[in-house]
Amino acid sequence: MTADKYTAETITWVKTWVPHKLFSFRTTRAPGFRFVPGQFARLGVERPDPDAEDGSGRKIVWRAYSVVSSPYDDFLEFFSIVVPDGEFTSTLEHMREGDTVLVDKTNFGFLTTAAFPSGKDLWMLASGTGLAPFLSVLQDLEVWDTYDHLIVVHSVRTAEELVYRDVIEGLRTHEVFGEYCQDRPDKLVYLPSVTREHVEGAMDARITALIAGGELEQRAGVTLDPVRSRVMLCGNPEMVSDLRKLLGERGFSTTRRGKPGNLAVENYW
Repeated sequence: MTADKYTAETITWVKTWVPHKLFSFRTTRAPGFRFVPGQFARLGVERPDPDAEDGSGRKIVWRAYSVVSSPYDDFLEFFSIVVPDGEFTSTLEHMREGDTVLVDKTNFGFLTTAAFPSGKDLWMLASGTGLAPFLSVLQDLEVWDTYDHLIVVHSVRTAEELVYRDVIEGLRTHEVFGEYCQDRPDKLVYLPSVTREHVEGAMDARITALIAGGELEQRAGVTLDPVRSRVMLCGNPEMVSDLRKLLGERGFSTTRRGKPGNLAVENYW
């Protein structure tokens, strides 16, 4: 990729959630970078490469990262898992404030509410770092205006991986979004699930099992109805594949050949 296709941004903030496993970071944002909540950016880091064709001894490694921040923020925020010996995250993990990350000028992805015809309930089903795009979606005023219920389901293995919980629950008292919850306490429904240990107030099974057994709808107080529900999936490929099949059996499908669907899936994994 040529230099005119990306910008060099500076890391301004780093938050370690789980040492050597989960972290978030923010970068400066080029004035011309635009995105829709739910989309992802391609990030690049430089690594040593003695075989580089240009003789620089360096190469740029690119990876896709969903944007956590709002389109209105003057920064870009991302949520990352550390891949052991990963070519990208093994470098990114050790970067600190003042270091440089490259950002492709183009936005990507179709995990946006624009993919849907009008609906009443928006379900955001995530595992692990798949929560990232939904954090941006939840900062979209149009989403709060459009849907009666916003249901966020976040499945992780251990309690320490249940990150951004305070951020999501804090939206109920947020100076802007909190107004939507004053007369509708069920406007925002946050349902965490921890599969390998007991956590007070959290469910304890994979999302597929929670749907199949009916617990998810019971906990949400909202029915997964193909007519009024719109569902977004993001997470590990196995979870996404299993949920697509399960929801497909219940009448949910992605947009195809100009026919609007009620299911959206991110495919950058």
